[in-house]
Parts: sequence; C-alpha cells; structure tokens
Amino acid sequence: LNQLQYPTDVLIDKETDSLIICDRDNRRVVRWSRRSGTTQGEILINNIGCWGLAMDDQRYLYVTDWLRNEVRRYQLGEKNGTLVAGGNGQGGGLNQLNVPRYLFVDRQQNVYVADRDNHRVMKWNKGAKEGIVVAGGQGQGNALTQLYCPNGIFVDTWGTLYVADTWNHRVMRWTQGDKKQGTVIVGGNDEGKGA
Repeated sequence: LNQLQYPTDVLIDKETDSLIICDRDNRRVVRWSRRSGTTQGEILINNIGCWGLAMDDQRYLYVTDWLRNEVRRYQLGEKNGTLVAGGNGQGGGLNQLNVPRYLFVDRQQNVYVADRDNHRVMKWNKGAKEGIVVAGGQGQGNALTQLYCPNGIFVDTWGTLYVADTWNHRVMRWTQGDKKQGTVIVGGNDEGKGA
C-alpha cells in the first residue's frame, strides 16, 4: 500500500495528524500519517467509487461514490457507512444523484453535493430521504440559472454557496434562499489564460 492511482481528493484528520485520500482508481479511501518516514498507508474503505471527501466536527467521514451515485457517512473504522444522499440509482429525481463529485458538510451535518451530470448542486438536510436543488438544475447551460458539470463547492458561515462551474469556466455564487439564479464572481468569459 505505497501507491495511489488517480487520487481525486484529500483532507487532513488533525486528531491523528494524517491525510485521508480518495484513491479513485484503486477504489478505496486510504489514510497516511503526515509524520516523516511513513512508507505505508492504511485502507479505511474498500470497494468504493470515491471522488470527494469531507469530515464534520464529530470526525464523521463523508464520501461521494460516483459509481453507486450516493454519499455515505462513516465513523472512522467502519466499513459500510450510513447512506446520507442518493442511493436510489442513477437519475435526476430529488432522491437520486448522477455522478456525484465533490461535497461540503455544514455544522448541522447537512450535505451539499455537486451532482455533476444533473448540472446542479443538491442539499440533503440531515436525515432527509430526498434533497433540495440549491443551484442549477435547469439543464446543462451557461445561463445564470444553469451549471455545466459542477465540481468543487463551498458553503460559508452565512449559507452562501460557491460552485466551480467547470465547463462554463467560471465560479458562481448563490446566496441563501436565492435558488432562482446565481452570480458569476470569477471567469465566465470562456476558457483562457487572460491576464
């Protein structure tokens, strides 16, 4: 266990001073100590199509599984986890995901998911059986109501959502309660290396 294959996300577990890594093409989540001299990792979760990782204040680990179109929450050391989003097959229903990528977990353990192929961001309140569209969800496109393959997401303490809208080459902001349209805050002028 000294190699990775297409790692897609990483976070730091401060309590154990270790890295937790989504090792996508090896279909596992691994932990590596940050101490110098470490040559071996440890498998935390096996047989998972992981893409994104998050950890909440209680040290629960959340993992998007893009192959099963779901998000699970794990207590460290647990192998099966608890379903917290999706898990009802691939699709566009409010209880489904379609290639979930990155995620964000707020202090109330609500889970935000970049639902890439549905071109939306979903919020799953703790314990909910279906999610709420909080950004996009109006089909693929570049209007202010649309996203095109969202990836990275972040929610600040005021509930403002920031989305890396990958194929629109922009970062968008949705303020809490404004589900109709977002605001382009960076990019949006097609791809490029402009100064």
